[in-house]
Amino acid sequence: MRVDAFDFDLPREAIATRPARPRDSARLLDLTAGLAHRGVADLPALLRPGDMMVFNDTRVIPARLAGTRGEAGVELTLHRRRQGARWLAFAKPARRLRPGDVIRFAEGFSATVEGRDGPEVSLVFDRQGAALNEALRSHGAMPLPPYMRRAADERDRDDYQTVYARKAGAVAAPTAGLHFTERLLRAIDAAGIGRCFVTLHVGAGTFLPVTVEDTADHPMHAETCALAPDVAAAINGCRAAGGRIVAVGTTVVRLLENAARPDGTVEAFSGEVDLFIEPGYRFRAVDLMLTNFHLPRSTLFMLVCAFAGTGRMKAAYAEALAAGYRFYSYGDACLLAREGAA
Repeated sequence: MRVDAFDFDLPREAIATRPARPRDSARLLDLTAGLAHRGVADLPALLRPGDMMVFNDTRVIPARLAGTRGEAGVELTLHRRRQGARWLAFAKPARRLRPGDVIRFAEGFSATVEGRDGPEVSLVFDRQGAALNEALRSHGAMPLPPYMRRAADERDRDDYQTVYARKAGAVAAPTAGLHFTERLLRAIDAAGIGRCFVTLHVGAGTFLPVTVEDTADHPMHAETCALAPDVAAAINGCRAAGGRIVAVGTTVVRLLENAARPDGTVEAFSGEVDLFIEPGYRFRAVDLMLTNFHLPRSTLFMLVCAFAGTGRMKAAYAEALAAGYRFYSYGDACLLAREGAA
């Protein structure tokens, strides 16, 4: 498909640079039955007892590092953990980096360049495991998306993290989950709606632009994920009992669809997912999706168009802009029903 089929005009003032406070006061465009303007706090009333909400419990690490190579400054954004002390990162500037170069971030904290491919470098840190995580917490910054056009600050350490984040490894937040508060989660439980958790460590590749003209030529980035056996059993039990599977975010959609069997049940797995979903894809596991408003020409907008229909999503985005909804990671949300789903 032509990538320009997923283009639309977006004024810069529509891009949120801070989240709603409290989180669950964000607006919600409800497309499950027509179109209605609601709030995220209305979710318990919009779903049914017996439905199952699936959340991504990944935790964002402070993946942006400022260092020096000799006298020259270098900015790194870690985007994929390899093994042990090894990471892949995007570097600025990258062209002068060579294998063997040492990048120093603080006294006694450094990484050595193993190789470079364009703006991407492979690194070996001087520590690993808990020691590396602690060094990143001390010296790294939260990796805000580039479209916010500002540096992360202390507020972002909490704001750019879901309240249920548990497993460290993401370098971008699963942003649909940013709207949830403990109060809202309790209301979901009280409404008889199930909750379970999967893990997909969101990579910086989620923000990479689609530079080709045809979607068939776009190389989809891979992300590490896990779906535990007990979670798979809970999801399958919900479906067998007539409940609907509600994915909180596009990351959950990609993970569940990757794990789906032809009959819509899912199986446990652990590994990498590089599933590219565009219009024409037949969804098997997910019935409803909560998601934020996405970039034009992005793989995420293509996914929601595949889920709810391209014409419908373009009309919904136009309505959201006219009504003053806030876009992207810190913006508002929409609730979508899969085309043909009840």
